[in-house]
Amino acid sequence: MNPYQHGEDYVTDDGAETDLDLGHYERYTSLTLTKENNYTTGRIYHSVITKERRGDYLGGTVQVVPHVTDEIKQCIMRISQGMDVTIVEIGGTVGDIESLPFLEAIRQMPYDVGRENVLYVHLTLVPYIGTAGELKTKPTQHSVNKLREIGIQPHILLCRTDRYLPPELKGKIAMFCNVEKDAVITAKDVDTIYEVPIVFRKEGLDELIVRLLQLKTGPPNLREWDAMVQKIKYPKHEVSVALVGKYAGLKECYKSLAESLVHGGIDHETRVNIQWIESEEIERQGTERILREVDGILVPGGFGARGIEGKIAAIRYAREHQIPFLGLCLGMQCATIEFARNVAGLAGANSTEFDEASPHPVIHLMSDQQSVSDKGGTMRLGSYVCMLGEGTLAQKMYGVSEVRERHRHRYEFNNAYREQLLAKGFVLSGLSPDGRLVEIVELRDHPWFLATQFHPEYNSRPHRPHPLFSGFVGAALRRKCGH
Repeated sequence: MNPYQHGEDYVTDDGAETDLDLGHYERYTSLTLTKENNYTTGRIYHSVITKERRGDYLGGTVQVVPHVTDEIKQCIMRISQGMDVTIVEIGGTVGDIESLPFLEAIRQMPYDVGRENVLYVHLTLVPYIGTAGELKTKPTQHSVNKLREIGIQPHILLCRTDRYLPPELKGKIAMFCNVEKDAVITAKDVDTIYEVPIVFRKEGLDELIVRLLQLKTGPPNLREWDAMVQKIKYPKHEVSVALVGKYAGLKECYKSLAESLVHGGIDHETRVNIQWIESEEIERQGTERILREVDGILVPGGFGARGIEGKIAAIRYAREHQIPFLGLCLGMQCATIEFARNVAGLAGANSTEFDEASPHPVIHLMSDQQSVSDKGGTMRLGSYVCMLGEGTLAQKMYGVSEVRERHRHRYEFNNAYREQLLAKGFVLSGLSPDGRLVEIVELRDHPWFLATQFHPEYNSRPHRPHPLFSGFVGAALRRKCGH
């Protein structure tokens, strides 16, 4: 998935590469989602074509209705088995040709499961025009009209805006869009995404959904959630963390990372101010000018040779200046290259991803990837076990000796260089159960330096911060406080 088109590529426990929205659902609900929770147009059409070739349609003409729409409905019904409520999000904009089969499929759902079991919620825009000093409802009216033309009458409207809608405006929207007045809900811009449930509670959305779906529930209890949001909005401390990435200009590429830093901050009642730094800028301006005032340095994943030397320079700066460092995926590989070059004396050390002729390929292509030619869905993906070394920083952070983390990579630490790097103080603190794959590296003589081949950000939750992010933020705070 192209980061410039899709933002973050969110990896599920079972190895599906999905839209970043699934990350939000996992963080909010603490559910572990799978590939069955994410369906694309391509996947739907592939399934339909496969069935046609197999003869399931007995040679009949394959059409969008009913074949494609039936496939969509079957996917929804399959994931709904055993559930009280299933949330189905249709991406895109009403009126776009790409989403029409999906909208037609959900239009048919009341006929399949009963009208009382289907609730349509439509997200619309109510922009505030500063020069005119007023909120405009026309985008919402036209959006709902397009939806009604398709045959869907929304029960609830979530009106995205930067302020609470006044009652008279809600009444106007309700009249023109044919919904109840109390079903016009303000979806107000907030400082943190975790404040959204509080806004919706204030607007009465929870009670409305329960009433319309005729659900039996107890009184709502958001005390713990409220307390968490208070820690985010009114922290006792602040730290500055440099995120040195290849796509730092597009923050959506690092959505789970940014949220994980927020989670780590909650643990220490600390606001983490992220300095978004393009690694190529470090190549142009140098490390001292850009990194001298940060409390921690984080180097995330990525692909390709562009900006790699900037990442390596940032890691060297963190190592030499004793700045807390966290490297993820490519960040771990760059940390290995930096140590090999500048500590172990292996001149020209590199990854074969960037230099196939490197005299010291300390990072190389995994053996089971060497015969792979297709790019899509062929990496080492999903959750795998990692064994932690006794007495290491990693074990101290996790508090256990065995963990499961999610992966997305083709390249790995080259075991031919294990002994050379270990002799110079490199620590291999996390390994696969068979001991062959290096999962975590750290430094012996550094206050907090740790890098992982996996992506811990996918397993962080607001009420259960990932231990590596909590530890990293804590180390940055100690550095800032001079401890």
